[in-house]
Amino acid sequence: MGRRFCVGGNWKMNGDKATITEICKNLSSGLDPNTEVVVGCPAPYLQFARSLLPASVGVAGQNCYKVAKGAFTGEISPAMLKDVGADWVIIGHSERRTIFAEKDDLIAEKVTHALAEGLKVIACIGETLEEREAGQTEAVVFRQTKALAGAIKDWTNVVIAYEPVWAIGTGKTATPEQAQEVHQALRKWISENVSGAVAEAVRIQYGGSVTAGNCRELASKPDIDGFLVGGASLKPEFKDIVNARQ
Repeated sequence: MGRRFCVGGNWKMNGDKATITEICKNLSSGLDPNTEVVVGCPAPYLQFARSLLPASVGVAGQNCYKVAKGAFTGEISPAMLKDVGADWVIIGHSERRTIFAEKDDLIAEKVTHALAEGLKVIACIGETLEEREAGQTEAVVFRQTKALAGAIKDWTNVVIAYEPVWAIGTGKTATPEQAQEVHQALRKWISENVSGAVAEAVRIQYGGSVTAGNCRELASKPDIDGFLVGGASLKPEFKDIVNARQ
């Protein structure tokens, strides 16, 4: 297979210098060297977190805009993220889609620009509870992935994060079998609509109430190549999740 396991921690709108110092201290040793680790840090603390973390841990912005600069109050460009030490950005997270009404085409434009600026991208997709219950899971994630595929020429620096919206912060988790089923379908879609080589190489993370308790079973599935972790990434157990394949 050869896909390197990749675990992202999305701190969301949480943290201050004291707690970030503790988190970074916890991540400074004892991580599986075979796992790529990335933390999504609130923008004001990106440079601070970068200064505390080992070089082997990547730092991600949690969002960016689709152009390099301009009159876009409150927005952050990929160039700015890079300038303060970030090497990744999370784009299209379900909270950006649902709370801030970001559509597939805007997310695709952001992905195009971030990659062109030299950032690596965690691109998020996933269905709501209503969509899952209506049997629309595959239709939704294929539509979202199609928008991404139209924006990506080189997949080398892209990780896809499949996050069922109904399992984020709710305590509900897709069973390992449910998660594997969607990951497998996504990989098949990519094989048929992008290329077999991309499908074989691209990493697809699972996100949605991943914990130290369920991470190992999820990590054992052949098409789950890592996790994008929310609340648990703020806790010491994040290290256990990073080491899920040890």
